[in-house]
Amino acid sequence: MTTTERPQRRPRPQIVLEVIERIRLTPHLVRIIAGGPGIASVEDNGFTDAYTKMHFAPAEAQLVPPYDMEELRDRLPVEMLPSVRTYSIRRFDLASGQIWIDFVTHGDEGVAGPWAANAKPGDPVVLGGIGGGYAPDTTYDWHLLIGDESSMPAIASALEAMAADAVGTVFLEVQNESDQLELTAPEGMDVRWLHRGDREAGTTTELIDAVMALEWRAGRVQVFAHGERGAMKQLRPFLTEERGLDRAQLSLSAYWAYGRREDAFQAEKREAIGQV
Repeated sequence: MTTTERPQRRPRPQIVLEVIERIRLTPHLVRIIAGGPGIASVEDNGFTDAYTKMHFAPAEAQLVPPYDMEELRDRLPVEMLPSVRTYSIRRFDLASGQIWIDFVTHGDEGVAGPWAANAKPGDPVVLGGIGGGYAPDTTYDWHLLIGDESSMPAIASALEAMAADAVGTVFLEVQNESDQLELTAPEGMDVRWLHRGDREAGTTTELIDAVMALEWRAGRVQVFAHGERGAMKQLRPFLTEERGLDRAQLSLSAYWAYGRREDAFQAEKREAIGQV
């Protein structure tokens, strides 16, 4: 194995749920509430940025989950294979036998968004395991949360998990006021919405400008910054070099990349040029 190769990860066992309810939260955000017998295999890992690799099979392929991807690759053309997309779990409500997953939708664009916009009760929801790595830490003096629509579920979950006396700032970029959500947050968390208007997501600097102009609080900060790759690449040196944050203080990652489908984006992330 060369130094640039990584060992193959064994696929996690798939968890098969079903749609219980679809809720339109905003013009561009749909919530899928999923449950069913498979919920017994779901565990809350305690991370507010919990995520899962979801599998979306083309309707015309008429596949029944769980999907044996190796077997399907041997016998089906690539366009008939399930697509894999990464989504944050907005909430674990295992007492009610449910999880919530929020989807950004833009008409017929993409794979997961159109699926969520048209999902019906009983439709399969196929998860490829659950990961995560961030949760608010009460030992920090203040919190800084930075993101766009893609990270709104994780940020909303983080705010709900914070101590009542938590303080800090939240920057969330959305298209306009109609895309804002009512968030449950400690009184000391200042939530600031940034509007990009008719400009495409991933092409503006509102988020970067707002973070760089922020009046820094005293004390040690914990930062959660997730969103479009270009924005995250610009924020990393500002946070680590200009503000002097160390690795333990910072959860920063690209959730998506402007102009890239997720399968191409994820492949690029595994290469040095694509890593933030």
